[in-house]
Amino acid sequence: MTPRKLNKSNHFTIHQIPFEGHKSTNALAFKHYNPAEIVDGRPVKDHLRFSIAYWHSFRGTGADPFGASTVHRSWEKGRDPLSVALDRMDAAFEFVQKICAPFYCFHDRDVAPEGGSLAESNKNLDRLVAHAKSLQKATGIKLLWGTANLFSHPRYMNGAATNPDAHVFAFAAAQVKKALEVTHELGGENYVFWGGREGYETLLNTDLKREQNHLAAFLRMAVDHAKAIGFKGQLLIEPKPKEPTKHQYDFDVATAIAFLRTHGLDGSFKFNIETNHATLAGHSFPHEIEVAAAHGLLGSIDANSGDALLGWDTDQFNTDIKELTLAMISILRAGGLGSGGAELRCEAPATIG
Repeated sequence: MTPRKLNKSNHFTIHQIPFEGHKSTNALAFKHYNPAEIVDGRPVKDHLRFSIAYWHSFRGTGADPFGASTVHRSWEKGRDPLSVALDRMDAAFEFVQKICAPFYCFHDRDVAPEGGSLAESNKNLDRLVAHAKSLQKATGIKLLWGTANLFSHPRYMNGAATNPDAHVFAFAAAQVKKALEVTHELGGENYVFWGGREGYETLLNTDLKREQNHLAAFLRMAVDHAKAIGFKGQLLIEPKPKEPTKHQYDFDVATAIAFLRTHGLDGSFKFNIETNHATLAGHSFPHEIEVAAAHGLLGSIDANSGDALLGWDTDQFNTDIKELTLAMISILRAGGLGSGGAELRCEAPATIG
């Protein structure tokens, strides 16, 4: 099937967002972010390497645990999930173009609907990857990283790589195998592992050491497959405390470093650090960056935060100038993010700054 071309329609007559400086009164202009400005010998865009996250930006519904969806998008119409997914991708690339971001990133299930079987899911993903490839070529937008969603489907209720059911472990391994392959096909510069449910609720029915060994075996297979297909990108782990289990095996950077070294995997992974995950672990964002950098394992960042008065991962844009300034100092001292970048995601509209 021939890939569709980028939808050139300008739905709300919104053009590419320009930099106009802090005195501008244009609501749709950057006031402070000048991608061409030189800082420490490099353009700002090369320091930050902004990436628009596909899930909250284009899949988030604006719901919370106590309410229904509040976000309704004009392109989310139709009964055929695959056609809707193609329209959604057109809208996503149009947005990324207009906001002048050089990268995007996604979970496999963000871009393509899950089918009734693994084979059908993979077929759906192949169709959307072909379209993404054509859009990347048409726009110059690149893939910062891909990943597999190993936490949303009910099969992953008790984890993926640490699930006690061998069939679930095998399904998760097959899903990561495919996600790695499509990330490689799209020229992704990184691949991220999110341990959304890799933890436990009670030790009464948990063999902790065995589950961690299974997680290590899973990651080792992923490393081997990445090498087998010629993927040259960086493999990243994102520590995720309390999301949603009480005892996550990748609680924070220090815990994950100990895990990697225990299992001889520290030479294969770096870290993707999220502001709100640092907070949930009882740390600051700069602390987690410094711990990773001290061990030469700083890879990328998720620049979203939580609400200081709420206890869950609310995924808001980080607007704490002090925290972000300290974080950027740590990143600059570490020599930058390399092939990583700054991933942006939020379910609610935001002010362009």
